[in-house]
Amino acid sequence: MPEDVSLNVSPREAADPEGIQRALARTIGRLVAADRFVVVRRSVDARKRPVRVNLGVHVYGDGETMRPERPVFAYRDVRSAAPVVIVGAGPAGLFAALRLVELGLRPVVVDRGRPVKARRRDVAALNRRGVLDSESNYAFGEGGAGTFSDGKLYTRSRKRGDHRRVLHRFHQHGADGHILYDAHPHIGSNRLPEIVSAMRATIEAHGGEIHFQQKAVGLSVSTGRATGVILADGHHIEGRAVVLATGHSAQDVYEMLMDKKIALEAKPFAMGVRVEHPQGLIDRIQYHGQPRSGYLPAAAYNLARQVDGRGVYSFCMCPGGFIVPASTQEDALVVNGMSFSKRNSPYANAGIVVEIRLADIPRLESSGPLAGLNYQRTLEQTASVNGGGGVTAPAQRLVDFVNNRLSDGLPACSYPPGVVASALHQWLPDPIRRRLQVAFKAFDRTMKGFLTNDAVVVGVESRTSSPVRIPRDAQTLQHVSVRGLFPCGEGAGYAGGIASCAVDGERAAEAVVQYLA
Repeated sequence: MPEDVSLNVSPREAADPEGIQRALARTIGRLVAADRFVVVRRSVDARKRPVRVNLGVHVYGDGETMRPERPVFAYRDVRSAAPVVIVGAGPAGLFAALRLVELGLRPVVVDRGRPVKARRRDVAALNRRGVLDSESNYAFGEGGAGTFSDGKLYTRSRKRGDHRRVLHRFHQHGADGHILYDAHPHIGSNRLPEIVSAMRATIEAHGGEIHFQQKAVGLSVSTGRATGVILADGHHIEGRAVVLATGHSAQDVYEMLMDKKIALEAKPFAMGVRVEHPQGLIDRIQYHGQPRSGYLPAAAYNLARQVDGRGVYSFCMCPGGFIVPASTQEDALVVNGMSFSKRNSPYANAGIVVEIRLADIPRLESSGPLAGLNYQRTLEQTASVNGGGGVTAPAQRLVDFVNNRLSDGLPACSYPPGVVASALHQWLPDPIRRRLQVAFKAFDRTMKGFLTNDAVVVGVESRTSSPVRIPRDAQTLQHVSVRGLFPCGEGAGYAGGIASCAVDGERAAEAVVQYLA
């Protein structure tokens, strides 16, 4: 067994194998050969100055075989196996498909969007010319919303499944090895498209199928069991079970299920804004005024506050990133964040959102399970109107927003389609606006300098999670009233983020095998 050694070293030492070697010698009192140790944990310790790096290192003895703990993914040939329909090629859908191939079933994936190469062109047209394709954008298409994001793989939902399998599967398909040991692993939106394509290649090479530009508009149900889906062109795709992994932006899927009288329920979610600072400012705050060297990552933050009984917190923080248009409808504006693997943009952005409970949703009784969805849509339409239509986004300097003052000019912003000065303090719903203003003042006490007019508030960040849950049995993961229907991932209301959606997709695949057995 290897010796597990903990090190606390300078950022420069952490970036240099010889530096780690010297630190090991200081700690355990002997020199360790370069091929006799492996870094298994890494995190930045910025609690005080100077900033340090914590490392976990496995040291192997002479003659001891170095055997990294890696799962074996044994993909089978499933060309003649029983078909299982998967709706959605996001993290939940792709990982469900890969797991089904391992377990000997044939996944047949249908996705409304385009393959990632074509999707890249659609996203470029959206960024540069404001041309929105409602079926191929930052939310829809191969890889789902996760493809064009920071690619954060950190998750707290470890009790739901083995998140390490998810990291190793990403690594198997081309992700850098650092995701296996970083405390907050990320891939970057410049790397994710190739990784997603490699996953598709694995599925197809072993007999699975993936069909793009195939929008599911109906569910085939026979004697209380899901037997397939109906596509927009009228074709039926049949399967022994259906995995519903459509993501939180597929609003028409919820409406289709409602029309079929398939049980849904409203659930709490969150909405707010994107806040963008100069990355250099966040670095100075988080690194205690110490300039960020090439050995330190772009600094991030994680903020939370209770205001009048509701949580206000940072979400999807993207250091060295960009704000992007995540709209899926012409009359509704949504923003999100992304960053490349190097996180080398001069901007840092994060969603700052307010918890929305069922009691906070207007017209809850009359709207039923879609009440939160309607509230979300109303705010997105309001943002579109105040941005001037299209995907131009309404924005306001942060101090001006807190002080209820219209901004006279805006700082530079990473949002590609552009921003326009708008009085967000006037048109954001009062419970959201008021809690944000209180929280921003509190965040400035935690991170002195956070509250500045060099920062810009951009609206709206409304799709942190699904406002609808598709209820399922906790043991079988099947829908509570339709056998053979397995809702999973973020759109079903059971996960949030790439890693937890992937874990939930794998669990759904395993549940399908139990169901068919």
